[in-house]
Amino acid sequence: MATEHLSPLDLAFWRMESADHPMHLGALAVFRTAGQPGSGDGRAAERAAALLAARCAAVPGLRRRIRDVLLPLGAAAWSPDPAFDPARHVFLVRTDRTRVHEAAGPLMARPLDRELPPWEAHVLAGPDPDTFAVLFKFHHALADGLGALALAAALFDEVPGPRAPARPVPGQRAGSVLSRLPGALAARVQGVGQALEIGAAMARGGLPLGVPAALTADPTGAGTRTVAGLALDLDEVNLIRKGAGGTVNDVLITLVAGALRRWLAERGDPEPLGAGPRALIPVSRRRGPRGAEGAGNRLSGYLLRLPLAEPDALRRLDHVRAGMDRNKDAGPARGAGAVALLADHVHPLGHRLGGPLVAQAARLLYDILVTSVPLPGLTFSLGGSRVHEVYPLAPLARGQSLAVAVSTYKGTVHYGLVADAAAVPDLAALAGALRAELDALVREIS
Repeated sequence: MATEHLSPLDLAFWRMESADHPMHLGALAVFRTAGQPGSGDGRAAERAAALLAARCAAVPGLRRRIRDVLLPLGAAAWSPDPAFDPARHVFLVRTDRTRVHEAAGPLMARPLDRELPPWEAHVLAGPDPDTFAVLFKFHHALADGLGALALAAALFDEVPGPRAPARPVPGQRAGSVLSRLPGALAARVQGVGQALEIGAAMARGGLPLGVPAALTADPTGAGTRTVAGLALDLDEVNLIRKGAGGTVNDVLITLVAGALRRWLAERGDPEPLGAGPRALIPVSRRRGPRGAEGAGNRLSGYLLRLPLAEPDALRRLDHVRAGMDRNKDAGPARGAGAVALLADHVHPLGHRLGGPLVAQAARLLYDILVTSVPLPGLTFSLGGSRVHEVYPLAPLARGQSLAVAVSTYKGTVHYGLVADAAAVPDLAALAGALRAELDALVREIS
């Protein structure tokens, strides 16, 4: 069997990790068991854990671990775990906490075992016998947001109905000169040109201007985490989109900008000035309804200044929409936000030796991660218990205090917030500011 090496970007995520700054994605799914056999007996969480343990062994992508290889130097590859044991990946967490988000914080802070297939599922007891939650953790080397969704979905109940075929990925159009070069040479020249262009864009627009102190954390801290979640009505978001223009994603990013401004004012921090913090907006390079299939990362990104200094909510939306339109016109393979694509131009040994340095440099590249994970319009369930809420959770880079992830499921927008516990002890207040900001924008257009 041929050796399957980690892709350059997957390898970068694997090498960047440290004990205090783990590189796993998370998703907190909240289930309700009302109306199911045995509901109300207080054992819903136990049944869910048993189901996950029984099903994970049948998912090939969840049975593979990462191992270093001799050649090429610095590389790593996937290999089957000969001693795969579901009990080392699926855990029943007994807690007397009434909020599952509070229990998720310490679990997100704990790195995955690098000797095992890099994923875990923690089943949490809910606030009542008919509710439980599952915190999924997938290392970023294993999957990006859509890939992690596909892996988690393989553990849920089968979803009836046919799947639409995947659409082809449109390729880059080479220039007339490149098109006449031999294939390998043309690809190399085009790749070098792309890397130089991304590097120049980072130099032009990546200066940390107008970054509130609240968005920075001690890079030598202990890596403790807090988690908060907020559910908003998608109809209200669409009301703003229709009344003020832009896309749903523009509105969701604007809510983050406005909430940060509101939160800083409530904390008594100085009024934001300058261009604003740089938000890294990941962009998936997967296409089509079946684009989530396949392991690994297929990511680029946009870099966007969040207009925290703008006091008017609708003008903030205009700034965000204009910035995102410029990014889209340039495309996800250009600009400072496409820094992930530079991983393709680094030798595996460079990732191994430079991974820790890259991790420390994250705060020089961007100030906050704001990522969106689109979910299909399906109803997910586990043992007949339906998913009612899904909060995506993003990894937190060294020196940064906050990461924001958002997904839409069944007409509800779910914000998942992950923060450095020391730098942001009031994460619940930021979640409340998101709610207040949505209300303010709805009033503005009504």
